[in-house]
Amino acid sequence: MTQQLTLALSKGRIFEETLPLLKAAGIEVTEDPETSRKLILPTNDPAVRVIIVRASDVPTYVQYGAADFGVAGKDVLLEHGGEGLYQPIDLNIAKCRLSVAVQEGFDYASAVRQGARLRVVTKYVKTAREHFASKGVHVDLIKLYGSMELGPLVGLSDAIVDLVSTGGTLRANKLVEVEHIMEISSRLVVNQAALKLKRERLQPILEAFERASQANA
Repeated sequence: MTQQLTLALSKGRIFEETLPLLKAAGIEVTEDPETSRKLILPTNDPAVRVIIVRASDVPTYVQYGAADFGVAGKDVLLEHGGEGLYQPIDLNIAKCRLSVAVQEGFDYASAVRQGARLRVVTKYVKTAREHFASKGVHVDLIKLYGSMELGPLVGLSDAIVDLVSTGGTLRANKLVEVEHIMEISSRLVVNQAALKLKRERLQPILEAFERASQANA
């Protein structure tokens, strides 16, 4: 009996940029998640299916074996902690950066230097806490799930820590990047048990992903 493989992906940029990697492994998703209401998508290989989950949930599905492998941003993996996951390949896709941004005119350098308590909104609480702690800056972190840019505009925070790709959303809301925390890209994550039990089926796919991702480096 052929072993079933389940790949966890999130909609949007990660899904789109994973498609060429799947194609390199001879796998094509036969339905578009933007137009299909299905959460489990078939592929041209009856033994491989794709589940569509929220980006922040990908590591959890893989960790607990509900998916054999998945694609998740480094930002998501740092918050998750990566327990129970094998992370073999940086796929060099969905590239962006994690940055600190403030409202135009806010004197971030002197606020940080004076040792004042900064109020920061972010979805990436763990990463932000470690970043500011390493600089000796006291912060009050407020967790939000969307529209971080609104925080400084309505007085909820002094700064935001968020992903930036083009910077267009920041500019549109009169915010400026003041500190670069790290470069972000997406990684392949594999369930450790699946790697042992389904190695024969998984290995060729992992190797195809690795070859294709080197072209993106």
